[in-house]
Amino acid sequence: MYLDEESSRAMLAELAALRDRVSGVLGCVLAGVDGLLILNDAGPGIEPHDVAAMAAATVGLSRQFGRALHQGVFQECTVRSTQGHFAVYSVGEWAVLAVRATEGLNIARLHLEARAMASRLADALPTNQWYAQTWPPS
Repeated sequence: MYLDEESSRAMLAELAALRDRVSGVLGCVLAGVDGLLILNDAGPGIEPHDVAAMAAATVGLSRQFGRALHQGVFQECTVRSTQGHFAVYSVGEWAVLAVRATEGLNIARLHLEARAMASRLADALPTNQWYAQTWPPS
């Protein structure tokens, strides 16, 4: 997905601002549902391409749960581990926001901030015609 320099800077500022607004957020990645990295603010020691791929896999599996259980369209998924959280939020139909956070995170605060941010990012992303023609499958 192509982003111009101004859009990239503005969206990276959004990703960085989440760390300031929510104590415990370590970093974020914006990715396509195909697993390709769009923007990276993952933080040190993290491979952003791996995070993008894992976020896309999370969305794929979560979409299948939604279909199989007749619960509608994917919105978000949170994984809680012994030492932290990994949350994935839908950013429109073709992108996802992945957030890495510490174990002591206030998850309700993260959801509040990240949902609003995902909506703003979705509005700022260009429409991707390739996705629109091929996804979702019939």
